[in-house]
Amino acid sequence: MAEMMSLRKMKVDQKGVIRMVTGDGELGRRIRDMGIVPNTEFMVVGKAPLKDPVAIRLRDFTLTLRNSEADFIFVDALEG
Repeated sequence: MAEMMSLRKMKVDQKGVIRMVTGDGELGRRIRDMGIVPNTEFMVVGKAPLKDPVAIRLRDFTLTLRNSEADFIFVDALEG
């Protein structure tokens, strides 16, 4: 099994599975309300030239997150 890493460290076109959201309070609730919950598969579809924000595709929609939000989302990268 792959080692957990921050969503921020994923590369474009890399697939993964969300394992944990560590944000507390309003930020954590906001992240989970966007559909970012454990065991959800996703793919990184893009990053801005300065690496912020990051765009991910999950559950038939594309979502962009700031790096400050992506730091609270821990994932396992999938092979292939």
